[in-house]
Amino acid sequence: MTPSTSRSPSWLPRSLLAAAAAYGLCGSMLFVDETEFVIVERLGVIVRVYDQADPEASDRGLHFRLPWPIEAARRFDRRQQVYSPPAREAFTRDRKNITVGTYVVWRIPPSPPGTPLEERPVVRFYRGLGTASVAESRLDTRIRSIVSAELGQADLAELLRAENSEQGPPAGESPLQQTAQQIQAKVRQLPDEPSPLANRWGIEIVDIGIRRLNLPEANLMAVYERMRKERERIAQRYRSDGESEKVRIESEAQRLAETILARAQAEAEKIRGAGEAEALSIRNEAYARDPEFFETLRALEAYEKLLTRDTVVVLSASGRLFRLLTEGVPPAPDKPASDSPPAAEAGPAASTAPRPALPVPAQGGGP
Repeated sequence: MTPSTSRSPSWLPRSLLAAAAAYGLCGSMLFVDETEFVIVERLGVIVRVYDQADPEASDRGLHFRLPWPIEAARRFDRRQQVYSPPAREAFTRDRKNITVGTYVVWRIPPSPPGTPLEERPVVRFYRGLGTASVAESRLDTRIRSIVSAELGQADLAELLRAENSEQGPPAGESPLQQTAQQIQAKVRQLPDEPSPLANRWGIEIVDIGIRRLNLPEANLMAVYERMRKERERIAQRYRSDGESEKVRIESEAQRLAETILARAQAEAEKIRGAGEAEALSIRNEAYARDPEFFETLRALEAYEKLLTRDTVVVLSASGRLFRLLTEGVPPAPDKPASDSPPAAEAGPAASTAPRPALPVPAQGGGP
């Protein structure tokens, strides 16, 4: 092996130095985003915290630190976090078993300028909880106990406050919203706790609410059946009201119709009586002029109704009908001279000639 080949290339130390310098430069750069807080630790000791969100004193942007493993950066999301724990069963004061679904909105608040490192919320969060999953697990346990205690002090009817199934929620702040506000206040700090949750865990509770109240699965079918029967009862009530209104309208219409018909019949009877009286007066006046002709005419009308093609009649020779059929209508008696018209006006067709005899109808059934 020659001396030239035993020596290492001259560029290798320079490459190693350049790589180490690039690594040190990249490891020394720290960029703080708008959506996060950053804690810088030097050998396990917190030396700097970037948690200022005020635009006038913001610490967002590029910073420098010693490369790892001398200094390490830990990042935490500063945005609001929404956590919906699984629905839990709870009992109300009237021993109604319900399933309650809640939600909680929390965040790591920024610290005011000049706050010591040990008292900053992000530092308390890092030392007390560490991660968001641990924080939500602790919140779930805390909220579950408080919700069970608060719902156990109220009746289900008070929480819903509905007179019947057709009435909507009451106007204004409902009892359910008041219960949610009480839960929120107690989650932030219980009466027996010396300090609020933000001072111990470093998190701020923005909002807590009840997103759903439901019955357990074992009770749903019974509740649905009761709701169906209630709807049927309401429908039957509507039908009964409709039938009553129908009967009332029909009775009123029938009464009005009978009143109108009675008035119309009375008016018709009045008109008919007046007409019959006038007709009778005219008939009597006409019959008074020739009584014998009237009697003959009435007899003929009676015979017309009695005699048919198959009628067999046995008449007496001295009977009026026999003489009427054989001799015809008797002549009218002579009127007084004062009632007869002048001779010049009488003319050749004067009523001195006898009236022609009526033709004798054929009698059915005889020879």
